[in-house]
Amino acid sequence: MMHIPVLTEELIELLDPKENENFIDCTLGNGGHANMILEKTGPKGKLLGIDWDADAIKTAGANLKSSGLIGRAILVQDNFANMREIAAKEKFYTIHGILFDLGFSTSQMEDAERGFSFQKDGPLDMRYGAANPVTAEKIVNYWSRPELERILKTYGEERFWRQIADAIVQERSLRQITRTRQLVLIVERAMQKRFLRSRIHPATRTFQALRIATNNELENLEQGLAAALSLVTEGGKIAVISFHSLEDRIVKRFFRDTPSLKPITKKPKMASPKEVRMNPKARSAKLRVAVKQETLPS
Repeated sequence: MMHIPVLTEELIELLDPKENENFIDCTLGNGGHANMILEKTGPKGKLLGIDWDADAIKTAGANLKSSGLIGRAILVQDNFANMREIAAKEKFYTIHGILFDLGFSTSQMEDAERGFSFQKDGPLDMRYGAANPVTAEKIVNYWSRPELERILKTYGEERFWRQIADAIVQERSLRQITRTRQLVLIVERAMQKRFLRSRIHPATRTFQALRIATNNELENLEQGLAAALSLVTEGGKIAVISFHSLEDRIVKRFFRDTPSLKPITKKPKMASPKEVRMNPKARSAKLRVAVKQETLPS
């Protein structure tokens, strides 16, 4: 299934890329947003595309090549938390806008071998980048009970965090937990029956918590935002599309509490009913954009 980027019209309108400007796409994915930005920034505007996922770099490269835009793109497989170092290595400066699209892609979700989906049986992996030494399997089998409780409660906002952590610890004392289906059954046994018929799948929050912990997502976001602030030129913009409240809170606080940033979205932009009908994933997407202001001498 092809990944569909969300909030594209709103993003392009607010980022407002112009002729010969340079941008960084920190979460390249299949290159959908990058393609649209490069179309607006010809003939000399460049784009630095970063993604932790080697498959994403390969797919985006092919898509940009077919669009005839690859010549103005630099694609790097790395974590966007390392953005400063990447920009320095590539000598990529005078940056007019930086984009973060924090959702994982449809292709990642559909690939059972990646372990992101509770609806498909696969290995408990959940890594965006293969070089990451931490997997979800290592977390559920070797992290302490207090650590499991912490990530379930904090990253998953799971009300049954204690019961699920207990069930994981009990199961791993008997056998290694290696498969997504195995974990789903553990979660279902731990929860009260009436909540198994909830509107969302009972394992949703547990899988979210493990994905965030595996990839150190919230800490990477904080580092990435700080790096973006240091790199973007005055008058340039930072745009973030988030998909859950933990990410959105970090972005909202960063934009609000950074003196040199002025939010230009008082409330986050949300997908239209039409877009949600076409792409249900867009339902939870929130877009916030801020502009870097001139630093006045003290």
